[in-house]
Amino acid sequence: MDHNRIIRTEYSDLMQKSFIDYAMSVIVARALPDVRDGLKPVQRRVLYDMHELGIKYDKPYRKSARIVGDTMGKYHPHGDSSIYEALVVMTQDFKKGLPLVDGHGNFGNIEGDGAAAMRYTEARLQKITQEAFLGDLDKDVVDFIPNFDETEKEPSVLPVKIPNLLINGSEGIAVGMATSIPPHNLGEVADAMKAYMKDPNISTRELMRYLKGPDFPTGGIVINQDELLDIYETGTGKVKIRGKVEIEKLKGGKLNLVITEIPYPMIGMGISKFLSDVAALAEAKKTADIIDISNQSSKEGIRIVIELRKDTDVDYFINMLYKKTRLEDTFGVNMLAICDGRPETMGLKQILKANMDFQFEVATRKYSNLLAKELERKEIQEGLIKACNVIDLIIEILRGSKDRAMAKLCLTEGKIDGIKFKSKESKIMATQLMFSEKQANAILEMRLYKLIGLEIEALIAEHEDTMANIYRYEDILARRDSMAQVIINELESIKREYAVPRKTLIENAQEAVFEEKKAEEMEVIFLMDRFGYARTVDVATYERNLEAAEAESRFAFPCKNTGKVCLFTNTGQLHTIKVMDLPFGKFRDKGVPVDNISNFDSTKEEIVLMASQTDLNLYRLIFVTKQSMMKVVDGGEFDVAKRTVAATKLSEDDQVLSAVILKDQKNIVLQTTDGYFLRFPVDEIPEKKKGAIGVRGMKLSEGAALEAVYYTKTSSEMSIQYKSRQLLLNSIKLGKRDSKGIKVRG
Repeated sequence: MDHNRIIRTEYSDLMQKSFIDYAMSVIVARALPDVRDGLKPVQRRVLYDMHELGIKYDKPYRKSARIVGDTMGKYHPHGDSSIYEALVVMTQDFKKGLPLVDGHGNFGNIEGDGAAAMRYTEARLQKITQEAFLGDLDKDVVDFIPNFDETEKEPSVLPVKIPNLLINGSEGIAVGMATSIPPHNLGEVADAMKAYMKDPNISTRELMRYLKGPDFPTGGIVINQDELLDIYETGTGKVKIRGKVEIEKLKGGKLNLVITEIPYPMIGMGISKFLSDVAALAEAKKTADIIDISNQSSKEGIRIVIELRKDTDVDYFINMLYKKTRLEDTFGVNMLAICDGRPETMGLKQILKANMDFQFEVATRKYSNLLAKELERKEIQEGLIKACNVIDLIIEILRGSKDRAMAKLCLTEGKIDGIKFKSKESKIMATQLMFSEKQANAILEMRLYKLIGLEIEALIAEHEDTMANIYRYEDILARRDSMAQVIINELESIKREYAVPRKTLIENAQEAVFEEKKAEEMEVIFLMDRFGYARTVDVATYERNLEAAEAESRFAFPCKNTGKVCLFTNTGQLHTIKVMDLPFGKFRDKGVPVDNISNFDSTKEEIVLMASQTDLNLYRLIFVTKQSMMKVVDGGEFDVAKRTVAATKLSEDDQVLSAVILKDQKNIVLQTTDGYFLRFPVDEIPEKKKGAIGVRGMKLSEGAALEAVYYTKTSSEMSIQYKSRQLLLNSIKLGKRDSKGIKVRG
């Protein structure tokens, strides 16, 4: 083995370097948009590929699969699904304020249905994408970089003429950071950009006179206008947005509540979640006003109809929807983008500045290239005009030359060696010719029809145009004001053609005030059967069915409908259940499994006691474990807010065998697996905190454990079936806690 090839390195250093490399590649080359064109690499590559394939807005649509395959093969060596997903999102007018791709076929909908497979759908560029995103690519205005296998070139950024990062927004999750930029209105962004270019010292507050706030394609109402200034200054914050609700009055006094616009975060599966949330409010008896709910949305737009009763307090009901459902939602803003090759959280002014700098850079390159081309054109035009004036001489030189090189030398340097002339004058004039290299080539390639009078006039007019262009381009490049005006004019024309009215309203709305109407407090009876199904019934129903209730129920006790039920398990946990969460109804109703309404898991734990919180507050509890540890705990300790807490501390491999409420029990009887019984007074069990393990109740033989716990009241005789005999518990000799007890034969 070649030991020189082995590189010894610290493992943690290698991992750190590898992870940083990976993180940076995700941040810069996958998940975050560039501040200049507002695009992620996959979006930029899809658009550039469509441009290269010539799928323009006025050409026929092409299959999405063709676009995806071409992009994957040339520029983006990743999964086809991620490329197609990027293409789909760029067509969706409910996700993007300014769709960049014109889709033909099923490209999904606002309710979260996915697009058809890419072999079915077709696409082409939108007109604005072609004009404002890809228009100047042929003028060498941006750097081209090699693709992944260095067989093609791709643009490092598109020469976008509008601040696309703001207009279309962006969402992306990188490594250790995420971006979330809301969409804005094209017209407003253009106005803000113009204002910033005219006065770079303008304040964010003044810019917001032009750019009012986010403009979501789904409309809705932004309700925290006062907080927007801080969001646009820092680049982070939360935009609160509500759906738009209208009230329709029907015949007979019934009301329809119609939701015509939804909050932007609700698009997708959020709509069906909203419908089920509203249905759940009715089922949970939080409101009795809903008659029916239906989603009547169509291509025309969103229309979710909630039918309400005549006497509904509509304001209260709408506030309840804001509080209890996603009809009021927040859009977390975190304006993170790639700026100068690194991720940066940027405020509104920083984004506009980066865009302005980019526009100046692109314009400088564009007009420098155009100027160079015009100067070259000017040189050739001047050569041709001069040639037309001495055309007879030139024809004489051409006819007298042996080859092209001889004629060219004569035109550029006046060398006449070897050329035959008809007259001395021609010979003298030929020595004075001083055409440039390019002019000489143009003359030699000139066609004879160019000598027609009108053609010469056209050439002179063209030269004048060229001179005007040169003057204009030199002015643009020399004066920042001139260049700024050109950029502003382009913004103006884009705004004129593509701007649409704002869809989202922006205001300062009142906080939705909603207090749940308190249910009238009453006593109910909690019933749970042997299978773990629980329910509540009223006291009268229980008393009418007393025998059946006692026979069929594992637990039956009174509790308040506003209170809680405590469930103690063999693993030492206490789970609380709100009585309100239990179905209340007829005696024969089935109920719900307690697993469904609490953290209790019947596959991992067993119930040892269920009791109402009210009872626990009045009494104490006795805990006994299989390893014979016991204690008394004040029931008030179990009045907890959490859904699950530890009710007692257990040793390793121990379990709670019994937990009972201590009322008038006098003696406790412990029975072990190997047939020992011990009876002693309950008073000997010390009171401890719920976090204590407790004291030993009985000495156990090796390998034995407690099997059962009984309680007796001194006055009452109590017998149990033990193996084949009846055993009177009161007949067992009264002993002391922590003794061995008496062996009882079966």
